[in-house]
Amino acid sequence: MSFSRRSFLTTSALAAVSPALPSVNSLAQPAPTSAGRIKLGLSSYSYWHFKKTKVPIETVIDEAARLGFEGVDILHRQMEGEDNAYLQKLKRHAFLNGIDLICLSIHQGFVFPDAAERQKNIEHTIKGIEMAYKLGIPSMRLNTGRWNTIKSFDELMTKRGIEPILPGHTEDEGFKWVIDSIEKCLPKAAECGVMLALENHWGLSSTPEGLLRIRKAIDSPWMGVLMDTGNFLENPYEKLEQVAPYASFVQAKTYYGGGEWYSLDLDYKRIFDILKKANYKGYVSLEFEGKEAAESGVRQSLELMRKAMA
Repeated sequence: MSFSRRSFLTTSALAAVSPALPSVNSLAQPAPTSAGRIKLGLSSYSYWHFKKTKVPIETVIDEAARLGFEGVDILHRQMEGEDNAYLQKLKRHAFLNGIDLICLSIHQGFVFPDAAERQKNIEHTIKGIEMAYKLGIPSMRLNTGRWNTIKSFDELMTKRGIEPILPGHTEDEGFKWVIDSIEKCLPKAAECGVMLALENHWGLSSTPEGLLRIRKAIDSPWMGVLMDTGNFLENPYEKLEQVAPYASFVQAKTYYGGGEWYSLDLDYKRIFDILKKANYKGYVSLEFEGKEAAESGVRQSLELMRKAMA
């Protein structure tokens, strides 16, 4: 095919101005918003509440892919092992199912007067960071730990998560133990590229003030906050608004069939509006904590989340 000089000049002129003109498709599509960038993940905890036979992480990955979640948040205690072969098997399984592994939720605590006990938990945290790195997971959940003056978790829940300070010690001491311990874990987090996300869990982080006191005391890009929607039992929206601007990861609780320990009637449209206002752009990981069968509870929860995000 040959072109005349006139057609060449005409084509060249159109090409020169075309980048400045929006396409029909671009005009038809709304500009992306922060709400559109929020992705839904699924916590493996949704299928295992510490009370029954463990559900394999592979099964949760399969369910996440089937239901249309984009990521899986792994509960460390639910894993079948820690050896590298098992970790790489999980990573491969997730990849082949189109699922991102998005967070590793470990259990540790630093509220111990005994420095040796704190060091054990620091080492456990560093080991968790290394596991997350091997799994290709960019975020890891931390707890502050608690005073353990109430031994039974069930009893702690009946007291709304509030327990007395260990006799002979102060809250200020507890905060110092937590801050110093986390700071010792941060070099490994930076080396591995794993963000530490401190959850508003029981203990010193059970209030926004306590959680943010720790977060603001630690000046590191590898220190973040995990906002759990179900762990502020009173006035949750006011407290979530305080935490949302600092959130690097979000876990969203639902309670179909009644909660294992308590139930909250959470307005997720309102919660997603809080996240939008805070310009949150990360994952929201579903933590189904109801007594209903996980198969139906997770499905209903996903429908709830999608409707709230719309």
